[in-house]
Amino acid sequence: MSNLAKVPVTVVTGFLGAGKTTLIRHLMQNPQGKRLAVLVNEFGTAGVDGEILKSCADESCPDTNIMELANGCICCTVADEFIPTIEALLALPQAPDHILIETSGLALPKPLLKAFDWPAIRSRITVDGVVALADAEAVAAGQFAPDLEAVAAQRAADDSLDHETPLSEVFEDQIACADIVLLSKADLAGADGLARARQLIEAEAPRPVPILPMTDGVIDPQVILGLKAAAEDDLDQRPSHHDGHDDHEHDDFDTIVVDLGEVDDPQALQERVAAMAGALNILRVKGYVAVRSKPMRYLLQAVGTRVRGQYDQPWAGAERRSQLVIIAEHDHIDRAAIETALGLSEDA
Repeated sequence: MSNLAKVPVTVVTGFLGAGKTTLIRHLMQNPQGKRLAVLVNEFGTAGVDGEILKSCADESCPDTNIMELANGCICCTVADEFIPTIEALLALPQAPDHILIETSGLALPKPLLKAFDWPAIRSRITVDGVVALADAEAVAAGQFAPDLEAVAAQRAADDSLDHETPLSEVFEDQIACADIVLLSKADLAGADGLARARQLIEAEAPRPVPILPMTDGVIDPQVILGLKAAAEDDLDQRPSHHDGHDDHEHDDFDTIVVDLGEVDDPQALQERVAAMAGALNILRVKGYVAVRSKPMRYLLQAVGTRVRGQYDQPWAGAERRSQLVIIAEHDHIDRAAIETALGLSEDA
């Protein structure tokens, strides 16, 4: 599937107070004929941001299209939360034309981009662009965030964050990953402040990117949506202070396919899958199952130990076969152990 066939995703990053929610609200109110969906991951304030955005919901972005992840860094919950949430957005009765992701103010954007290479979603979505918001007045003053005490409180409340990383490095990572930088609260910074902020950002950016002033979140959506950056395929051009670290690496996984034959009891199979996932650190299971004497095929999906299943459509003329795709980190893929756990070997 080409990038043109994928649902585009815009990642909006920037410190707490930089204006991410205000920008997304503006995009929701000016959808340019697109049906939007929004995923919010603002740790500690997700409920507030979510309610603000839901208050702006309309037919272009109904409140059912606005989802929140409030359990820490989005890239640390890829298997359990991020992937299922993206799948849920894509499965809406009216699929979105464009997805907006508001990251936590202290999140590093590059690990999130790596998550877009996961098998469950990589053929269905693409990172249209990364938009970094920077408070122009704060950047000009050399403090990066407009309210340092609020940022410190946010950091202290989230155990998943690296408390030793200087704010300057987080800022530099956000700028290095961006396809466009928006200098928010431009009216407060003034001409001199904007010029100083622009100079600092140009010095930090590893490649030339547009740097545009913005006030009250207002900018032409055509400027930041439709960039077609395919950022997930361009990671080498987006350096990070954390490149080479083991933390936040999500691409060291393997996939195997298991044939089951016809199944008598799909509920019993689900219980086996859940037990297997827990015992063997399996991240994802997905596949179709032929249930004996049933004309409908059975769709089984699991994220970690959470398993669900349903009959989705008749087999009709298709070959009745049961196959499960199983995804786990490289060190946890053991075909023999998986087959034993599923009752497919003599040792089961």
